[in-house]
Amino acid sequence: MDAQASKGRRRREQIMNVLKRQGRITIQEVVERFGVSEATARRDLEMMEKTEPVIRTIGGAMYDGMNAVRELPFAEKEGLSYLEKERIAAAAASLIEEGDVVGLSGGTTNYLLAKMLKTRRGITVVTNAVNVAMELAGSEIGVVVTGGMMRHNSFELCGPLGEGMIGQLNIGKMFLGVDGVSSTSGITTYSEQEAHIAKAMIRRSQATYAMFDHTKVGRTSLFSIASISELQGFITDAPLPHHLESAARLHGISVHVVD
Repeated sequence: MDAQASKGRRRREQIMNVLKRQGRITIQEVVERFGVSEATARRDLEMMEKTEPVIRTIGGAMYDGMNAVRELPFAEKEGLSYLEKERIAAAAASLIEEGDVVGLSGGTTNYLLAKMLKTRRGITVVTNAVNVAMELAGSEIGVVVTGGMMRHNSFELCGPLGEGMIGQLNIGKMFLGVDGVSSTSGITTYSEQEAHIAKAMIRRSQATYAMFDHTKVGRTSLFSIASISELQGFITDAPLPHHLESAARLHGISVHVVD
């Protein structure tokens, strides 16, 4: 290992110690404590997010060692519950009609949904996910890609650039993959940046469908996307537990349980 790489590793170990002590750290703190540039501080935190119990936030990072629930990279997520995700995607595809303007967030279920839409026509897709847009390249689907900085775990574009653009659009049906859903916390995700962009898309949508498999039910991830009352549909692979089913009924949410 060369001296520069070794220095970087030691610095990241020290950043980890700070995170363990105080629970969070800002980009500015890293710059001031360790005498590095803002770009290096961001790069350190992004590297740590991939290997350590660390969650990147807009201004820095948080320690996630207490619950050890980590966001998985897209390639790892893709292999989880594949058949369930495929069935959920197929149910979502059946709700999309010619003439629709459809919003697709990132995630494996929406990636599979994009694959299913490739042979369709007369549909416009608005997405903040680079891999979803690429999957639709060459098809007869109109594709609008939001701007922003790409998150490498999910290929989602996030940040004020994308949120500003979304504020000028009108989306009919929004399909949103989530990391957790509960009657009290609503729909949640591991990523603060993705929560922000999802909120922006929901605000511009006439109907929002949350897509999740049974393993996400009852789970609450760190960042809130929306309350149950803001949703119009659930698409899932198993009957909902009583408390969530009651909440859905109370708020007039249509529940699609795939075979």
